[in-house]
Amino acid sequence: MIRQHSWMSALGICFVLLLQAGCPSLIMEAGKKAFETRTTDDQVIDTKIGAGILSRLSDKDKGLLLDVSSDTWEQRVLLTGTLDNPGTRDEVLALVKSDERIKQVYDEIQIVTPEEKERRRKEAEEQDKKDTEGTGQTVGDFWISTKIEAQLIGEPGIKSVNYRWRSVRNRVYLIGHARTQGELDKVLEICKETKGVTSVKHFVEVKPVS
Repeated sequence: MIRQHSWMSALGICFVLLLQAGCPSLIMEAGKKAFETRTTDDQVIDTKIGAGILSRLSDKDKGLLLDVSSDTWEQRVLLTGTLDNPGTRDEVLALVKSDERIKQVYDEIQIVTPEEKERRRKEAEEQDKKDTEGTGQTVGDFWISTKIEAQLIGEPGIKSVNYRWRSVRNRVYLIGHARTQGELDKVLEICKETKGVTSVKHFVEVKPVS
């Protein structure tokens, strides 16, 4: 009962933090946490880090929430998205790294033309209106991410809740935890073979579960 109460308390904190950050589209993610291999402490810390990143980006420019996405796993942060100015990317990195709990930041933000950035921002905004799970993603990105999710969930031997992935301009990025190298190889194979994907880059750690 004590362990169950600990899980419920942690999930409750996650829900509150996501609501306070103004991100109802992420609330469903909190329901998956009970099945992850991350510890309860890591889940809570990661959620706080993610909420802090969203808050700081929003304070700077709410449009950045459509341009940049962050995924945190065991205090390692993966940044993806598109910006039209290297200086803005540096400012975003500084905002993210201001949280001392973060162990490492992987900067995979792509620099595009101002025209493409605005087009992608508008498309992502429209996608948000259609589906609350599409935060910060264009129609093409969302389609690829959804297709990958369906395949990973249905694949035996893959614990999909231990992975976070993003598609940006047909490039897929992953972070998380694989229980074996074989599991990771299968995940990467599925991503690479998904229609529309041009490249795959991962920051997944392989760690056996005791």
